[in-house]
Amino acid sequence: MASSSLAQAPSSTPAPEAAAPAQPPPPQTPAEKNALLNLVLGKVKKSDEAMNLYERVERVELRKSGADTLSGDVKLSRVIPAGTGVDHIPIRPDGKPADPDAYHAELLKLERALSWAADDGHAQHDAYEKIAKKQKERDDLIDATRTAFIYTLVSTETRDGRLLYKYRMEPNPAYKATSRTTAIFARVRGFVWIDPQAGELARVEGEVTGDITVGLFLAKVYKGSHFMQERYEMLPGLWMPSFSQYDFDGRKLFSAISIHERTFYGQYHRIGPPKEALAAIRTELGKSDGGLADP
Repeated sequence: MASSSLAQAPSSTPAPEAAAPAQPPPPQTPAEKNALLNLVLGKVKKSDEAMNLYERVERVELRKSGADTLSGDVKLSRVIPAGTGVDHIPIRPDGKPADPDAYHAELLKLERALSWAADDGHAQHDAYEKIAKKQKERDDLIDATRTAFIYTLVSTETRDGRLLYKYRMEPNPAYKATSRTTAIFARVRGFVWIDPQAGELARVEGEVTGDITVGLFLAKVYKGSHFMQERYEMLPGLWMPSFSQYDFDGRKLFSAISIHERTFYGQYHRIGPPKEALAAIRTELGKSDGGLADP
């Protein structure tokens, strides 16, 4: 894996790279729209699952508020799927270990975690069943967005020379929520940008339109909270997140909570399921420099 290029990532929020102003939308029948949306959601689920097979570099910027344009705490990490979890190993802006001894210790800890995850025992089966259940819940949530919202094609834009369809996303009054989580959709609206040629989600941006109670009424997300994510083709045929931003204000019990976070993703590199990842990490542990492996 090459050294991280995220050290030079801008600290300001990236805007859609529109090479031309928005244009009126092309004619689109309901059947064409439905087919495209169904294709996109299917690919989003596959991309979500692929995050368990690809290591990457993540730069996380924490801010005091959504209006704070300067980065507060900045964390740069090599992120490696470990079967039943994800390991975050701190690195310097050039992609090298800040502390070689600590970095080596983290790789040894990761090796032990992958060795356990690659084993075939009752504990591992139980752990993977829990992961499969969570993945199914997330897939069901993604599927629910298809009927929880009404999508209206409002314009087209270009990004890096590629045509994008921009849809307005509004709560569907006829939708019947099936869980406390899906009930949240009634208080969210926003826009999605789709690459129709690739059938991929390029960008999503949403805003909370009313206070949302979560966690058995123990926490609340306030109206005006905002989220967005941009996605690009990171490797041939693989569309993955490149940037996300969350600006949430609310309360938990009697304490105020404020989450203002930007994450830049890059350097995607397949490391595979635990057995493959374990072999790769053991090979890396045999290197004398302890740095990041080139692809």
